[in-house]
Amino acid sequence: METEQQSILRKIIHIDMDAFYASVEQRDNPEYRGKPIVVGGSYQGRGGVVATASYEARKFGIRSAMPSKKAYQLCPHAIFVFPRFVAYKEVSVKIREIFSRYTDLIEPLSLDEAYLDVTNDKLGIGSAIDIAKAIKQAIKDELNLTASAGVSVNKFVAKIASDMNKPDGLKFIGPSGIEAFMETLPVEKFYGVGKVTAEKMRNMGLHTGADLKRLTEEELVSSFGKSGRFYYKIVRGIDDRAVKPDQETKSIGAEDTFAYDLTTLEEMNSELDKIALIVFNRITKNQLKARTVTLKVKYHDFKQITRSQSFPMPIDDLETISATAKKLMEASFKEGQQVRLLGVSTSNFGDVMPRQRPEKFDGQLELF
Repeated sequence: METEQQSILRKIIHIDMDAFYASVEQRDNPEYRGKPIVVGGSYQGRGGVVATASYEARKFGIRSAMPSKKAYQLCPHAIFVFPRFVAYKEVSVKIREIFSRYTDLIEPLSLDEAYLDVTNDKLGIGSAIDIAKAIKQAIKDELNLTASAGVSVNKFVAKIASDMNKPDGLKFIGPSGIEAFMETLPVEKFYGVGKVTAEKMRNMGLHTGADLKRLTEEELVSSFGKSGRFYYKIVRGIDDRAVKPDQETKSIGAEDTFAYDLTTLEEMNSELDKIALIVFNRITKNQLKARTVTLKVKYHDFKQITRSQSFPMPIDDLETISATAKKLMEASFKEGQQVRLLGVSTSNFGDVMPRQRPEKFDGQLELF
């Protein structure tokens, strides 16, 4: 029987700005152009992390969420710039306005990337490839920045495609080519496959989509839980998730499972800095402010705790999110504990103080 996914093919574009924060800095500061730029905390301070790096800096191995001190070691002549999030938000609003010329079905993922459903575009252009080209050209002409685009019939493939020809790239993967493309995809590129899961897959001899495809759905579920059902579908090019604009956001967060257990507070604080940066980037996408910050800790024995702190006024700054998570961690830490997962989330968005301080976080995390 033919599924809705097969009978009604969507036209999905994923737009991803190229080294967004760093590119804005290079655009606004001519002296930075052509030089390795690192946007984030100072390498001289404690706990600084890289928000993003210019392509000139990436050649030295610098990447997002890397400790700033390590970035400095890799490239001592890099220029370290503190983020100007007000400026990045202003540019993001202008990018969103360009998107809205073609469709109202826009799902922002962050300040610098979004899904667009152009199955029925406003201007009647019809070709998703032509729309992607027009959007890229408008961003270049009006904002003096570059973006990369992926075009396909579903969100997963479009997102992967947008990363294939960076910077200033455009990649189309049509229905007839999706399965062959998915078979060649390394397992770590699959949505939801983090470092630990990828290592588990490789230990099972699963290195590519073709390897995953050899397993039955039951075998994948047995090995990877409910995520196995997603892997079974996506390796066959089946992704029926719709582009969802204007979703009510209840909580925004990130978490990471580590390849080895963390045993010191210093290690945990370092990881919390990285996770807090991801959370901060997420809440800026709709200019949200949160009144509650929640820490999630899972220990080596899989025991799990959450600890929260609420504020009388909404907050939206990286320093407060990071400092609160680390304070909650320090209050919960006991010598000898081994931590396998840490998470940070923000919730209670708006301007009104919650009636009572939550003792437990029951919201739904957006995982990265």
